[in-house]
Amino acid sequence: MKIVVLDGYTENPGDLSWAGMEALGEVTVYDRTPLDDEGEIIRRIGDADVVLTNKTPISRAALDACPSVKFISVLATGYNVVDVAAARKKNIPVSNIPTYGTASVGQFAIALLLEICHHIGHHNEAVHAGRWEHCADWCFWDYPLIELAGKTMGVIGFGRIGQQTGKIAKALEMNVIAYDSYPNDTGKAIAEYVSLDELLAKSDVIAVHCPLFPETQGIINKDNIAKMKDGVIILNNSRGPLVVEQDLADALNSGKVAAAGLDVVSTEPIKGDNPLLKAKNCIITPHISWAAKEPRSRIMDMSVDNIKAFLTGAPVNVVN
Repeated sequence: MKIVVLDGYTENPGDLSWAGMEALGEVTVYDRTPLDDEGEIIRRIGDADVVLTNKTPISRAALDACPSVKFISVLATGYNVVDVAAARKKNIPVSNIPTYGTASVGQFAIALLLEICHHIGHHNEAVHAGRWEHCADWCFWDYPLIELAGKTMGVIGFGRIGQQTGKIAKALEMNVIAYDSYPNDTGKAIAEYVSLDELLAKSDVIAVHCPLFPETQGIINKDNIAKMKDGVIILNNSRGPLVVEQDLADALNSGKVAAAGLDVVSTEPIKGDNPLLKAKNCIITPHISWAAKEPRSRIMDMSVDNIKAFLTGAPVNVVN
């Protein structure tokens, strides 16, 4: 069996092993594949039986050109890079990794929030630059510092990751409310479910954790921002297109939104003309919520399990 990994570097830059996968067949790992070169994608898939991808698109045309493909496994939760409908028509199961990063992504959302509240990186740099040594007072701060206890965290999308963020917020003594199309008992134990408009009106901090669907694309937009409290904080480490970036930049620059912490943007890598790069009080990190070694190791293990399950004729985590 031939297995091709189209973009393995971000998953395994060298600190993990492909041995588990190599035990299943002949494995070819490409660090990166040009995302916009369909001919090269087709060439690299070639006569592979199994294809693994993270962000490299697999289109209908690629599937038509590579009839040997029998199974596709996505090295992530999101699977919009694969034409799943075309794969279904060809009886090609597409599996994802649904639960690998719950703890890490929830932790990262709160890390963004705490950086906004305390500007630890900035003050660390100020101390190392000698400002504390030469300060007339015994302490100083360059930004307003924010205590979270008693404030309200609103979570849009209260699945596994949203609930993890809510748990940590509760540990910080925040009040947690949530909006989700499918309330469940686990969520009710963490937060009060409310309507989207109520969440927008009541929250001091809004964390976006919903999947990217047509109905959620651009859910953070000028109309919804207008419904929010003045001085709200917005966090997004889910999917970039959930935010209308110019609308958020305008709200940051006007002060309507006090700060934003983002680990995702609409086009990745980020483009130099993204309006958020010049917006006030906007922290942007390069889509690394998922990238601690522990969750990457889980991706590797679960990808091997996905292939093994396919080989038994009972594929798991199938999204199509």
